Amino acid sequence: MKQLKFFAAALMFAGFTAQAQDSNNPWAVSFGVNGVDTKISAEGNDKPNFVQLANANKNWNILPSVSYLTVSRYVGDGFSFGLTGSVNKIDRWIERVPGTESTDMVYNPGDLSYYGVDATVKYSFLEMIGTKWLDPSLHLGGGYQFVGDASAGTVNGGAGLTLWFTEQVGLNFTTTYKHSFDDNRMPNLDVPTHFQHMLGLTFKFGGKDTDGDGIYDKDDACPETPGLVEFMGCPDTDADGIADKDDSCPDVAGLKEFNGCPDTDGDGIIDSEDACPEVAGTKIMNGCPDADGDGVADKDDNCPQVKGPKENGGCPWPDTDGDGVNDKDDKCPTVAGTVANNGCPEVSEETIKKLNDYAKTILFDSGKSSFQKQTFPVLEAITAILKEYPNANFSIEGHTDSQGADALNQKLSEARAAAVKDYLVEHGISTARLSSVGFGESKPIDTNKTAKGRANNRRVEVKLVK
Repeated sequence: MKQLKFFAAALMFAGFTAQAQDSNNPWAVSFGVNGVDTKISAEGNDKPNFVQLANANKNWNILPSVSYLTVSRYVGDGFSFGLTGSVNKIDRWIERVPGTESTDMVYNPGDLSYYGVDATVKYSFLEMIGTKWLDPSLHLGGGYQFVGDASAGTVNGGAGLTLWFTEQVGLNFTTTYKHSFDDNRMPNLDVPTHFQHMLGLTFKFGGKDTDGDGIYDKDDACPETPGLVEFMGCPDTDADGIADKDDSCPDVAGLKEFNGCPDTDGDGIIDSEDACPEVAGTKIMNGCPDADGDGVADKDDNCPQVKGPKENGGCPWPDTDGDGVNDKDDKCPTVAGTVANNGCPEVSEETIKKLNDYAKTILFDSGKSSFQKQTFPVLEAITAILKEYPNANFSIEGHTDSQGADALNQKLSEARAAAVKDYLVEHGISTARLSSVGFGESKPIDTNKTAKGRANNRRVEVKLVK
């Protein structure tokens, strides 16, 4: 008895910390001491009178050891069903003194043994009153009592109070009125109507917490993984306030609007999808900036401050000759030209006239295709002009006067035109740009009857091929 009192006092000193959740811990075991009071059935005391509890020191029969055991099971909505076994010794039997209305006589009927087996349905007011530690209750039931040589069934009813020290440990006090239907009241012959009071410890158990996180499996959304109460038992590994089961990035702290994923640069694109996670950018650039707005991300832009096409690494196309035609489209990138002529200079009529003015002064040895010495400066001048128009094609035409045989004149004109072409090719003009043809004496520009006229007809002409 002393040990039980000491244990109860120690638990009370530890403090009231939590209520027992019967739905989580459906089983309970209670044990402690019980007291049996027979005064209620003494003549003139045929109605329950709970004030009699104050007379425990002279009316109660108490066995100074653990003398009762209750096993109960929570069944829902505050109700539980229990079975109690108790043992005691009746050495205080209460009788009313004959001829009096209030004087009791206490005597020992012979240390009668007492055994009780009782079934109980209990209702707890714990949830109704909303406390965490104070648990009042009412109970009804029935049982079978053995008192000395007598035995009888009883109808039971009573009340209880449990003070929960922890979620699963409490101190319990119960008083039960046990009504016997025996007509007489004789020791060893009858079982009297009586009160039975119990004081003991109650232990709740049976709750399953697989992951050991303090949250029972039935309330645990992640029963096999330790978690937090605020997330119904699920973990939040990165401590970002989003449970791992709802977190797309459970190992890295993030934002709720991104399902728990981080957006370090705050550009609205999560880091895992951001090609530049530490520099704010745009969605169209996969999270990277584009300072010049040319559609090429700065990290890939060779000219991040100047607009340029992607094909040129984000830089503007060069226009080496400054003619308004980019080098990539300019067929003459180092010579200024016109857009209409793909960046190449256009050969004007004035240029053609200038070429032909030079060509008319080309002198050949008589009857041959070889040049006279004074002709070379003229050929150099023609070469220089043709180099100014690298994209233009020209035809070199040879002509003779009418003296001599036609066949010879035709052959001579062809040879002289070819000689000019060969010179130009040898001095840097692409052969693909040049062609030569001879017309003999067939296209005179002057009369062949005078020396001057014949001199004019012996000529080389340069024509633009379009």
